[in-house]
Formats: sequence, C-alpha cells, structure tokens
Amino acid sequence: MVETHVLDDQRVADLAAQFEHAWSTRTTIPPLSETLGLADPAAAYAIQTRWTAMRLANGERILGRKIGLTSLAMQQQLGVHEPDYGSLWASRYVPAERGLAVAPASWFIQPRVEGELAFLIGRRLAGPGVTLQHVLAATEAIAVAIEIVDSRIEDWRIKLVDTVADNASYGGFTLGPWSRALRTADLRTIGMVLSQNGRPAVEGIGAAALGHPARCVAWLANKLAEFGIALEPGDIVLSGSLARALPARAGDVFTVEMHGQPPLLLRFTE
Repeated sequence: MVETHVLDDQRVADLAAQFEHAWSTRTTIPPLSETLGLADPAAAYAIQTRWTAMRLANGERILGRKIGLTSLAMQQQLGVHEPDYGSLWASRYVPAERGLAVAPASWFIQPRVEGELAFLIGRRLAGPGVTLQHVLAATEAIAVAIEIVDSRIEDWRIKLVDTVADNASYGGFTLGPWSRALRTADLRTIGMVLSQNGRPAVEGIGAAALGHPARCVAWLANKLAEFGIALEPGDIVLSGSLARALPARAGDVFTVEMHGQPPLLLRFTE
C-alpha cells in the first residue's frame, strides 16, 4: 500500500496535475486506489490541496466547502466512518435567475445531481470542539441547493481516497435564495423532493445528512482544524445530499422543492 510518506512533493504535484488535465479535457483516470494501491486519506487530501493550490494560482477562487459521504449507507458502501470534503470552486458556480440555473453539459464527464441545504457562515467557526449548536449560532442564512457531482475517476469506480483526491467529486452547484427563517426551522425533518424532467424521482429528509445538516458543518469545521483552516464569514457550505444522486445529461431539467422555499431548477444544455 502507498502511505503518505511515499508520496513526496513531486509525486503529489504530478497526481494533482493529472486531475487538472482530466478536469480541463473532460477525460478520466483510473482509480488511484487501484493503480497505486493508495489507501491513506491524508495522502489523498494532500493531492486535493495541491490541485486546489494549482487552480488558485491560475485565477480560481474558493467560495466555500462541500461535504460528501454524509449518509450512513454511502459510508458503509465505501467502508469509511466519516464524511469527506472538497472546495467549492467559483468557476463552477451557476447562478440561478428567477429560480432557474443553466449549466452546459459539456462542462462535465459523468455528472449526477443532488438536492442539499447550503449554509452561509456569518461568524468564524474554528475547530476542534465545534458543535451543531455552534454552527446554528454562527449561520447567517440557509438556502436550498443543487450540487452537481462529477468524477474524474473512470466509471465512478471510487473508494474514499479516490473521491478525496478528486476534490470530493466536485462538479458545480447552484443556490436558491438565502433564507434567515430556515435557521430556526427543524432541519432534521425538512423534506425534499428532487424531480427530473417534471417527474418526482427521489425524496429526502434533512436527517439523512448525519442526522442533522448542521452536524455535517460541525464535522467539517473540526476536520478543517486538522489542516489549520477555519470556516470564515461569507463561506458557503454544502452540507451533504438529502437523498441519492441522479445521473444527468444534456436536456435534463432537475427541480428541488422543500417546504416553505421556492423551487430551484437546474437545466443542462448541450
């Protein structure tokens, strides 16, 4: 197995460059867990960090963070006991106009769509020791969100290290309007319907994300502390999918509906 110390700086840089090439050319690479025997999440985060630094050097901006693997079923499937995270790159933020966001399908390789809740951080959150209550107190507003997950790994054949290195399978995202009222709602019981081309496809509930979406954000703040990073005012955090993801292709229209919030639509163009 490849451990962290085996991946020297040059090897980490080379692997980050492979992901950047796959991102820019819409091509895939074999799973690192298979070709390298990579098994150490710390090594995978090192690759992710280097890739993000590479993009920042070329003008990319980070709008916040995304959390993945928040459902028990997905953790069991990948044999892990905690979520993972990646960065929200501004170049793939798709603004919604009057509740409709439009994304070119040509941006992506093998996209899937998830319905989530997004948190707008209002006060600094620095772990360790951040709790669900700390998150709610520090949250400025909450919004309905659609995340587009995508994978540079062949056929979504991922283990934890593969998705971590791949910026947590980030593709893009869009947001509905920010709501202060949602801060006081019981986010555990908030329901979600994700429709595809006008037909309800999956239903979800807030409790699907670690029992409470704010608990996911608390996990993130504490995990980031291991790398000397805090959640800062203005950061957007996608707290994890409330139901399974749906494959997407050009021409598809997805709608996320949650109680008390306007519907959010995402259309994929050619």
